[in-house]
Amino acid sequence: RDSKLFIKDLHFEEVPVRIYLPKVPSATKRRGVIFFHGGCGMFGSIRSHERVCQYIARKSDSVVVSVGYHLSPEYKYPAQTLDCLTATVHFLKTAETYGVDPDRIIVCGDSAGGTYTASVCQELVNRRDIPKIRAQVLICPFLQALNFNLPSYQKSAFIALLSRERVVRFILKYLNKDGSMKEAILAGSHVPDSMNLKYRKWINPDLIPEVFKLGYKQPLPASFLSQVHEETKELFETRLSPLLAEDAVVCHLPDTCIITCEHDVLRDDGLLYKKRLEDNNVKVTWYHMEEGFH
Repeated sequence: RDSKLFIKDLHFEEVPVRIYLPKVPSATKRRGVIFFHGGCGMFGSIRSHERVCQYIARKSDSVVVSVGYHLSPEYKYPAQTLDCLTATVHFLKTAETYGVDPDRIIVCGDSAGGTYTASVCQELVNRRDIPKIRAQVLICPFLQALNFNLPSYQKSAFIALLSRERVVRFILKYLNKDGSMKEAILAGSHVPDSMNLKYRKWINPDLIPEVFKLGYKQPLPASFLSQVHEETKELFETRLSPLLAEDAVVCHLPDTCIITCEHDVLRDDGLLYKKRLEDNNVKVTWYHMEEGFH
């Protein structure tokens, strides 16, 4: 426990949360931070990210809400995203109860938490009954399940903790799918040509800056396998692949901070989303950790 913070465990509707409130009184309403932990939707918890949330609350003098969304496979997808959405809406509606300015709330998450952050912000763009999210912070986010052969997937294919093979294995486990489809998905056999053509404008190695493409080799075309496609259609939903959202949604997203790491298979997801947001006139701040790992 932190001597500078009040820490409370609550439920926002059915979703467990832990709130970190600075003890020093504030003359004005504070900023609010909603935090979604990483862990592929299957690992991690409020406890695993306790120090991170304490640090954010202390250093930014903000009220932080850490969301303990229910994990897969006990709670099937998309329960995780829906929990994050429920907790966010609840906090936006009740922010003043915790001394928070409802117009100064950001959403933040790492890894799969970054996926949920992007998804929640997209789902809230058309809501008129609640305050607007002020900004989103995506830390090494997973944002698309179309192409596992981008330059960063090749460069960091065998990096410890999150290898290329492990990403797809975790996704299949997260979705409660047959793990034997892993090789087909790694090759890109789950994506029909029509879908590849449609999304080339957004998910394409040509959109990655040249400095990040050293040693990149164009993969051989994969044969489309309709059965794998039919069994993994969730991969193309924007809740799992926020990069596939239409421009009509992306152009209304809040100011964004994206953090990428050099030695991370997910690096290019962040770079591609950065470009999409900028192309849609969304203000983006980007931090790249040259020696960083996922």
